[in-house]
Amino acid sequence: MTPPLDAERCYRAVASRDARFDGWFFTAVATTGIYCRPSCPARTPLPHNVAFFSTAAAAQGAGYRACRRCRPDAVPGSPEWDTRADVVARAVRLIGDGEVERSGVPGLAARLGYSERQLHRLLVGELGVGPLALARAQRAQTARLLIETTDLPMADVAFAAGFASIRQFNDTVREVFAATPTELRRTAPAGPPGTPGRLTLRLAARAPYEAAEVLLFLGVHAVPGLEEWDGTTFSRVLDLPHGPGVVHLSPAPDGGPAVTARLELPALRDLGTAVARCRRMLDLDADPAAVDGVLGADPALAGLVAAAPGRRVPASPDADELAVRAVLGQQVSLAGARTLTARVLRAAGTPLPEPVGTLTHAFPRPAALADADLTAVGLTGARRRTVHALAGALAAGAVTLDPGADREEAGRALRAVPGIGPWTAALVALRGLGDPDVWLPDDLALRRSLATLGSSDTDAATRWRPWRSYAVMHLWALAVPALSTRPTARTRPLPLERSAS
Repeated sequence: MTPPLDAERCYRAVASRDARFDGWFFTAVATTGIYCRPSCPARTPLPHNVAFFSTAAAAQGAGYRACRRCRPDAVPGSPEWDTRADVVARAVRLIGDGEVERSGVPGLAARLGYSERQLHRLLVGELGVGPLALARAQRAQTARLLIETTDLPMADVAFAAGFASIRQFNDTVREVFAATPTELRRTAPAGPPGTPGRLTLRLAARAPYEAAEVLLFLGVHAVPGLEEWDGTTFSRVLDLPHGPGVVHLSPAPDGGPAVTARLELPALRDLGTAVARCRRMLDLDADPAAVDGVLGADPALAGLVAAAPGRRVPASPDADELAVRAVLGQQVSLAGARTLTARVLRAAGTPLPEPVGTLTHAFPRPAALADADLTAVGLTGARRRTVHALAGALAAGAVTLDPGADREEAGRALRAVPGIGPWTAALVALRGLGDPDVWLPDDLALRRSLATLGSSDTDAATRWRPWRSYAVMHLWALAVPALSTRPTARTRPLPLERSAS
């Protein structure tokens, strides 16, 4: 459980307008009745007039409305929910992925193995609000995005955002943003013209963030038919609850720490889920200051971190997909893995109603893959049996890899599948579940980099916790420079090499 917010430390961040804390907490001002991000440019309130909340939902629950100047609902999410493994963090991740909209609070509680009362007590005890309030805050944010980036009728916006009625939608928007939906649209910044189902959004990150490098990594691994990379924009099919959508991701044109996302959605009610999965894929909510502070203090990694500050761990929007792709990639080259995955896509994937460029299919869901005939794909008999066994376990719930998964239990369940060993299970944790503290045992590229640095697996097991996943990315970039847009630390002497010479 997270300790209570330190009011003195929070106020110092507000007084200095420190953007590094945006999303970590929210500042509520009693004299104005609004809540802001820490970096809000407005006049700093007096200490006795402020209160601090760990979530926007808690601030809203206390009666505060969102600042229309700093737009606190548009900040990166707290990295805490990605790093923690307890039930509160798992619940927050599931709510962000839209679980309450799909199955309600009873479904959320059942997924986590708790009663509704227990789950509500845990969330209120730590966050000050229950699951419904957290979901309501997310609906409000989705509504604002739709109001400001589309010309949809307000009734369509209301139901697409997940509200049960027009009245509930109007009341929530007025309460959260101190404006009617029509007023929000009238004062929205001018954006590119949109068409129904197509939206362009700016997805913010904490600086430093090298968007081109994250997209390059994803592009190098792109599977034909599922993903596309043109050297600047990475596009892919998203398997969403109400049908496959497509997202095109490119660096923000202003060069800031953000990614521009152009979404094509058959059902706008999947917007919140699509945004959450894109943020997870791009590792936008990470805290680079915390990561670089630990890894950069180690002599073996200091040069790598200095050369590439803020390096992220590109993930998959669908951990089930990542698990299957990890199996397909066992003991073959990257090109071979892409070829095999493309064949599986054509054999069992869900075709799009119409191709979008070179994108043709959504990745097959576990139930479809478990029953698919893969004899013509080119897999060995053993690998084919592993794919079928994994797909069957995912479809039956014996292996669970959604955002609310217990990471340790998921690892044990994966390793119990015949043909899946520690390396594959670790890769799923790293790039599927977004675990920030994963080491890949017996990875050849990591071993080459460790030998170059004069380091060892022991360092990874001890000194680099709790950010070993980020150490993996630095070491991969050292071993395979094509994965990075930035020169590696080999262009300058490393501290370890200077002392050895």
